[in-house]
Amino acid sequence: MAAWYVLRTRSRHEKTVHNQLVKREVETFLPLVERWSRWKDRRKKIAFPLFPGYCFARFSLVERLRVLSVVGAAGLVGCSGQPEPVPDAEIDAIQRLAATTLQYDPHPFLTEGMDVEVVRGPLAGVRGKLLRKDRITRLVLAVTLINQAAVVEIHPADVVPVGRA
Repeated sequence: MAAWYVLRTRSRHEKTVHNQLVKREVETFLPLVERWSRWKDRRKKIAFPLFPGYCFARFSLVERLRVLSVVGAAGLVGCSGQPEPVPDAEIDAIQRLAATTLQYDPHPFLTEGMDVEVVRGPLAGVRGKLLRKDRITRLVLAVTLINQAAVVEIHPADVVPVGRA
């Protein structure tokens, strides 16, 4: 049965791994964030991986060798040497965020904070952690297996604590 797994990549090989898996017809997801990069003579918007060093792939474990044999793949993330699947809800939340026009950035993984659910807007139904800083409310969407997260600004009226809707 196919599940989402986290593929650890060599440094700066995320896009290479993603492209090779696409060629092998493996369902992949590489969330990107655009940033301005500056050279001596110009500035340009560049797409960087949201979670550096990681790429997501959906496959059955019997296909593990086909996935791990791509150039730049370093291994599967898991516990005790066993790959651990990522919950579909976590992948879905990051995919929905990447599909919006909302401004988002990488964010350190949080273990504290209030669990909330978005009740309106393009992320309605998505659950995450609420973070407040300097009058700005942010929603943190986490991939717990790799201790990585993304943060997006959100209006506090658009979220409710989990358990109340």
